[in-house]
Amino acid sequence: MMGYVSSNAQGFPPFGWGRDDFRALLDHIPAGIVIHGTDSRALYANRCARRLLGDAIELMHSYPADAGVVPLLRPDGGPLAPDANPVSCVLRSGRAVHDAIVGLPGPSPRWLICNVYPVRDSAEHIACVAACFTECTELKRVEESLLKSEERLRLAMQGSTDAPWDWDTRTGLVHYSERWWEMLGFAPSHGERDPVAWRTQMHPDDMPRVDAFVAALLASDETTYSLEFRLRHRDGPYVPVLSRGFVQRDGAGQGVRIAGTNTDLSAAKEAERRIHELAYFDHLTGLPNRRLLVDELSRMLPRSERNGQFGAVLFIDLDNFKQVNDTLGHAAGDLLLREVAARLRHTVRASDHLARLGGDEFVVVLGDLGTNEAMAIQEARIIGAKLLDALARPHALGARPSVSTPSIGAAMFGPAGAAAEDGGVDLLLRQADLAMYRAKAEGRNRLRFFDPGMQAAIERQAELEHDLRDAIGQHRFELYCQPQLGVDGRLAGAEVLLRWRHATRGLVPPDEFIGLAESSGLIVPLGALVLAESCRALARWSGHPQLREITLAVNVSAQQLRDPGFVGQVLDILAATGAPPQQLFLELTESVFADNLDDACAKMHTLRGHGVCFSLDDFGTGYSSLAYLKRFPLTELKIDRSFVKDLPEEAHAGAIVDAILALARTLDLDVVAEGIETGAQRDFLVARGCRLLQGYLLGKPSPIADFESFFGTAGARAGCRHGH
Repeated sequence: MMGYVSSNAQGFPPFGWGRDDFRALLDHIPAGIVIHGTDSRALYANRCARRLLGDAIELMHSYPADAGVVPLLRPDGGPLAPDANPVSCVLRSGRAVHDAIVGLPGPSPRWLICNVYPVRDSAEHIACVAACFTECTELKRVEESLLKSEERLRLAMQGSTDAPWDWDTRTGLVHYSERWWEMLGFAPSHGERDPVAWRTQMHPDDMPRVDAFVAALLASDETTYSLEFRLRHRDGPYVPVLSRGFVQRDGAGQGVRIAGTNTDLSAAKEAERRIHELAYFDHLTGLPNRRLLVDELSRMLPRSERNGQFGAVLFIDLDNFKQVNDTLGHAAGDLLLREVAARLRHTVRASDHLARLGGDEFVVVLGDLGTNEAMAIQEARIIGAKLLDALARPHALGARPSVSTPSIGAAMFGPAGAAAEDGGVDLLLRQADLAMYRAKAEGRNRLRFFDPGMQAAIERQAELEHDLRDAIGQHRFELYCQPQLGVDGRLAGAEVLLRWRHATRGLVPPDEFIGLAESSGLIVPLGALVLAESCRALARWSGHPQLREITLAVNVSAQQLRDPGFVGQVLDILAATGAPPQQLFLELTESVFADNLDDACAKMHTLRGHGVCFSLDDFGTGYSSLAYLKRFPLTELKIDRSFVKDLPEEAHAGAIVDAILALARTLDLDVVAEGIETGAQRDFLVARGCRLLQGYLLGKPSPIADFESFFGTAGARAGCRHGH
């Protein structure tokens, strides 16, 4: 049956050949041929058809084409409807079907390209249908692969900013993608009307550079290119683009085609600008930051040396800026900084440079002040005075106008200036910074110029700080004690005073190093050292008949009290030494009231619960108020020597002392008057009811060993504090 020609194929074959000859001819044709009768059943299949169709040919012989017994696939892979079979379509319409793609289902579908024709008799009736087909499975696979690639490319291009284009350099024709026109705000069809748009839309300033680049590219043997330029958007502004692609060359190496993509760099340029802004500008004020300032100065200093022009760096620090933050809030502080930046912009010259270093520190760089140094200094002084005036005007930060004055330090640079030295910029900024601190030390709200003496002073301070750090590690400090006597002349207590035994400077008094210890943070370990040595003395005295009841006052700084480990440190020292806590008086200054009252109060109450006493030093000179005194667990007040020195002649001083003594009696606090140097001062205080006295008249500070030896003898008069 596979090679049959059915007897009902009337008139077949239509030529004079025998059937066997005609069949042999068809079997050698490299295409499948199937002859269908008018009922659409298969009548004949050649060898290639039998190979391609396999067992399906038997079903095609037994069943009509539109019976659906032999399933076929549409080009998209879906099932072909039975009435859409090409043979049925020819019989139904009488017209041939050309290049129909049908598939044979299976694990790996096979695809055929079919041409189906009606064969007519002499009366023009359809006698049979001839189907001719060849396998196109590989072509179909390639087509599907290409379609997938095109789809991937289409999706990728839709999701990117790349706009393809293609330029035939021989004909001058340019193809622009839809994305290319969309990038410039035009409709895609615009490209048909403007084939040279890449030139007409280009920024005029970029054209010479682009022309030179293209000429060099075509003359070279390069196969890829990358170039940035600007194209005008339909709305007016120019779009920065990056053009990248390849160069096609002919056999002679001539560039005949340039194809690639244009990428819209607007977002990238904006991100680049934002990154530059974040890296080089202060986000709060919009002024350049330290990095940009250093870059500018690095260029200005060598230029100043070359052209002989002097310049100046003005270092500005706002006075009491922390107080603005603490009293009005950080939002008000930020507002003040922005206002300062605005005033600086309006005060300095357009050629000057501004920067905010951070916090409340600003810098103004004045260039081209002239070739005469004296005149340049005078010009810098005039500009500095304008800055002082502009910044000292009230600011509207809250309900009432606020005044925040500046302190300004100035350092000059010029033909023989700091640029000649290594690290010239850093040195110049340090010099201006030192001058600013001198302005603060001299009363603030003023301008001071750097002089070499400032540098020498700061170097001495740095050396002293190094020595101080070393001295703390090696315990090179000595305790002195100054006695505190009762009105009966008996010893009631003592205040610990610190001396530093320096290797080359000898005995250094506290006023030369305590401030440095506080500014450098060394006051915390130094204070711990003093407290431990004082408690060891109290522990020794606790078994001494003449000294066992006296108290010992130890100065404690606000920094020590703020330290999180302070309470534990005091209790550990008391436990380790065995000192009686009720005889340890921690002497605080009124600076403890200026910061974090609740924390200070809690720590004091904890220590007071363990028996430690507290004395308030320099009372009446700082922040204290009745409300604070009621909150803190104080044992005594100390009348500051500034009030005592004017007694008894100065009436105002006497009134203040009377008020302090009356307040202490009301709050049940002891009072110690310090700085007593005359008998008249002592008599005035005793007459007013002051029970504890301290000063050079009664006893100078002496080394703790000498104090212990003198007051520990049987003949020395020692006693205890009244009520303690």
